[in-house]
Amino acid sequence: MKPWLKWTLAAVVVALLGAGAARTLAARKVKQQELQAQQTAQRTQVAMDLRSNDLRQVRALELALTVPLSGPIQAVNTALVKARVGGELQGLTVREGDLVRAGQVLGRIDPTEFDARLRQARQQAQAAKAQADIAQRSHDNNQALVAQGFISSTALAASQANLAAAHATYAAALAASDIAAKTLGDALLRAPISGQISQRLAQPGERVSVEARIVEIVDLGRLELAATLPVADALQVKPGQLAHLQVEGTETQIAARVARINPSAAPGSRAVLVYLAIEPGVALRHGLYAQGSLAVGRVTANVVPLTALRTDQPQPYLQLVQDGKVKHAQVTPGPRSEVDGQTLVAVTGVPAGAVVIAGSVGVLRPGTPVRLVAEK
Repeated sequence: MKPWLKWTLAAVVVALLGAGAARTLAARKVKQQELQAQQTAQRTQVAMDLRSNDLRQVRALELALTVPLSGPIQAVNTALVKARVGGELQGLTVREGDLVRAGQVLGRIDPTEFDARLRQARQQAQAAKAQADIAQRSHDNNQALVAQGFISSTALAASQANLAAAHATYAAALAASDIAAKTLGDALLRAPISGQISQRLAQPGERVSVEARIVEIVDLGRLELAATLPVADALQVKPGQLAHLQVEGTETQIAARVARINPSAAPGSRAVLVYLAIEPGVALRHGLYAQGSLAVGRVTANVVPLTALRTDQPQPYLQLVQDGKVKHAQVTPGPRSEVDGQTLVAVTGVPAGAVVIAGSVGVLRPGTPVRLVAEK
């Protein structure tokens, strides 16, 4: 190999080695600069000032397990007065809000036709009775004639059959008379229960048909709430459990107890109807809407305010203050309960006594320094 070629190759190798070393040194320098910048940023990071009311403490507490419920308030005893016969409505004077007594006559259907049918049925019964009396005397005479040998026993048997037919006709006439009397009685509209008129569905002078609705009566002496619950909640409900309700549009709290539970679930939703008896003495109305919570048991657990539970990540978490810095701790929420006007939620995943940042502070990055400042 020629000498000049050797020197050329050697120079190329040296140049390549020098370039590699230069790149390595440059990369190392850049990394050192980034590390120094990160350390500087950490040293210069501003601490988050928090006051005592910005912090909460995880505490072990016995919670009342509750089931939310809502539904309409309805009277236990209601009645819908319907027309039992057709005709012209007369004498209906009661209106919405009027008090009525059980058995009170509220109105009537025009009785002219029914009264005439009753008289007709009674006259037919009298005629049938007269025929039965004639048949009875004829039969008695025939028995005497048979004993004297003037007529045959066959004639006596025919006489006895005629008597039986006459008695049957008379009995049928009496039954027809009773039916006519009942029809006339059905023309009177009576209140089946005591209470107040909630609806008047027909007017005097109107011609109504059989089963036409006339008035509705409600008894406000006993009220109940009909609440629809999902299966999971309904399985925890038992008769006698206490609930606190609030009627829509008012701030009055009322108490109620589970009176009975429907044994069947609704075909479509699979929901279960639960009926809660409202304590007497509360001035309410049929058809109002109420909502509240039903106490179904108690449990001891670590609790935090519901507002402190963060849900902006796939797994719920709490923001803790640990060693002067913010730490995110994933938790599993459990049952909720109202305590002193505040909603608390049971959580697993953090120990009792841990310091939690309140929800009003907002989201802080993990590692953010925290400094407690005095209240002003």
